[in-house]
This record gives sequence, structure tokens and C-alpha cells, in this order.
Amino acid sequence: MDKRRIGRSDLTVAPFCLGGNVFGWTADEATSFAILDRFVESGFDFIDTADVYSRWAPGHIGGESEAVIGRWFAARPGARDKIVLATKVGMDMGEAGKGLSARHIERACEASLRRLGTDRIDLYQSHVDDAEVPLEETLRAYERLIAGGKVRAIGASNYDASRLADALTVSESSGLPRYECLQPDYSLAERGYEAALEPLCRSEQIGVIGYFSLAAGFLTGKYRSAQDAAGRARENRVAQYLTPRGLALLDVLDSVAKAQGASQAQVALAWIMARPGITAPIASATSVAQLDDLLGAARLTLPAEAVARLDAASAGGLQG
Repeated sequence: MDKRRIGRSDLTVAPFCLGGNVFGWTADEATSFAILDRFVESGFDFIDTADVYSRWAPGHIGGESEAVIGRWFAARPGARDKIVLATKVGMDMGEAGKGLSARHIERACEASLRRLGTDRIDLYQSHVDDAEVPLEETLRAYERLIAGGKVRAIGASNYDASRLADALTVSESSGLPRYECLQPDYSLAERGYEAALEPLCRSEQIGVIGYFSLAAGFLTGKYRSAQDAAGRARENRVAQYLTPRGLALLDVLDSVAKAQGASQAQVALAWIMARPGITAPIASATSVAQLDDLLGAARLTLPAEAVARLDAASAGGLQG
């Protein structure tokens, strides 16, 4: 399987990233283990999680996803060396703190390493920008973690183009590690990344791993009305796409999927994979069957005519 590089780092990954947000939440531990097993058996290696997953769920405190992955590593000798492991820091962890101060980053990194049962994080990402902390302080904390062998490369999530450019300037001028990867909200339904972030990432050779690649499940085609989404974990997120534009996009997605003999999810992911400058889309699965469907996107090459139709149908999502 072809590999793609994360920025200018030495990290190369298969063109699909498994989202770990569901582990220990909507996928119990046994199901999560089965999903992880199938993912590796299928020749893929890139997993993304965060310390805050899944603090939003009743009774959860954060760290649940990392802990499940850590127990999977422990139960599968040698599995850690087969994985490019990404996690994130900065979201509110309650008493454990939040933000991108040096103190919080270093403490949070140690906590993530313990939960993950590993001595290193391959890609450690700032989960959200923290305007209250100087960029140099944040980047120097990452420098110490890299020097200590605890982190291999760093990335940014939810940064706008201006702040990402500022961070790159600080890295260059101060000789500090730079963000090698960006994690934006990006899909056929959300194309705002293309306006300013895409040209910056391409010119600076920054890897891109978009989250919500299936627009919280909307692009699977299973949500056609508010009633379809009622009671679902991402109900509010899906609701914003249930508009004339969103439903028209689904019509085109349905048509392309039928013509290609593929699922709507496979087409939506294949469209992202074909986009210049994209390292991998991130998508989550709550069953092995669902994972198998998603991984089929890596074997799907969309014809130019299909890409053009999807581009046109989704153009209303270019604002950002």
C-alpha cells in the first residue's frame, strides 16, 4: 500500500486514519479491540485519538480512548511497533487542566503515555489553539518532549491559517520544532479549509489529516431527516446538514456511489484521498463491518467526471 508522509517528518502512513474517539464510548472494549485487530490485519497503521476522548459522555472523565488503545497494545505483543500513534492535548480535562502552557503539555503528555502504555507518541497535536500562551512557550515544551524521545513529531488541530502561519514563523526564527501536520474539519460537507489553510499547507509541505471526514455520519447517507438522526450521538452535528444543499449533495453522492459500485462513505472518503495535499482522512467505526466498508475507500479511484460532480455539488461548503 502506498504511504504518505506527514509533513517533512519521517512519519509515513497508509492513506486512511482510524479515529479513536469512539473507543470506550460508542464502541465497547471488546468491539474496539476487534476493530483495531482488523485495521492492522488489513494493512493500515495510522490511529488518531486525544486525551479528552470521551469526557463528554456521562460518567467519563477523559482518557477512555487512550486507555482502551493502551490495553489493546498490552494484549497484542508487538502491536505498538506496527502503529503510527497520534494523540492530542489542550482541551479541557477538568481538574487535570487545559491549554497549551508548557506545564500542562508536559504533564498531559506523561498522563497520555501512561494510559497508552507506551514510551512514545508519534504525532502529538495541539488540539485547539491557545491564544493566552505564547507560541514559543508551547513549541519549546514540544522541543523538550522530542529531545526526550517521548514525541516524534508535532501537529496542530483547529488552527486558522493566520495562527498556523505565526507558529511556523516562530519555529523558523527560533529554531524550534514546527507543526508538521494540520487536523482541520474537512469533508464534502465542510470545505472551508480550502480557502486559506490548503494553500498554506501545500506551500509549507504540511501534512493534512481532516476530521469529521464523513460529516458526523451524514455522508454515509443514513440520515435523510431529523427523525433519522434523533437520539444519535451526533444528532446536533448532523442536523446542520439537513438543508436543501445538504440533501442535494446526498443525491449526487448516491448517484456516484451507484455508478462506482461503492458505498456513499467510500465515495466521500475517496474524494478526500484524491484531494492534493491530503495525507489521510480520519474516520471512526463502531463495528468491524463498518470498518471494512470504510477501508474500501483506499481501493477506490474516482473518475474525473465523478470528482467534478462532487466538487460542484459541495461547492457551497467552501466558505470558511
